[in-house]
Amino acid sequence: MLPLLAAPVPASAATSRRQKPRAAAPAPVKTENSIIALPLNPVVPAGQRLCSTVAPSGLGSTMLRAGAGAKPGAGDVALVNYIGYLAATGAVFDQGMRSPLPVDGVIRGFAQGLQTMARSGVARFCIPAALGYGAQATGPIPANADLVFQVELLDFKTAAELESMKRAHAAEPAAQKDAPPQP
Repeated sequence: MLPLLAAPVPASAATSRRQKPRAAAPAPVKTENSIIALPLNPVVPAGQRLCSTVAPSGLGSTMLRAGAGAKPGAGDVALVNYIGYLAATGAVFDQGMRSPLPVDGVIRGFAQGLQTMARSGVARFCIPAALGYGAQATGPIPANADLVFQVELLDFKTAAELESMKRAHAAEPAAQKDAPPQP
């Protein structure tokens, strides 16, 4: 192998190749010794705290990516990725990945918004305090706070589908007990 690497290149071949300009070396990163305050609270920019449409109920929304197919109902359980932040400041107060949420078990504005989405859709919901927690402060959410959520609907199951899954899961251990032992 070594002789091939050391073979001379013909002069005509050497001149026909263009040399790529060398990229400038990246600037060195300076060490930062300050302490990051905990909890880490990112802030969402003002432009991502606005919605393009408002429903008669007061719920604002912007469809960021349209989904396809059926939409969840009030009795369904939705599997979502979400981030929740305060409309006034953009301070993130909650986020979740692959979170199963009962549609009728979340705040009214979130439930209304979920029912407008189809699988694989991504939307932003601008939830007025009246459709959120109202005059009640909840953890990092102050009283009378308008909220914004970015939500991706990954999937959802109806109550009937969930009941069927529960029955199948409950029958599974019984079937395993009746099976002959494996060597």
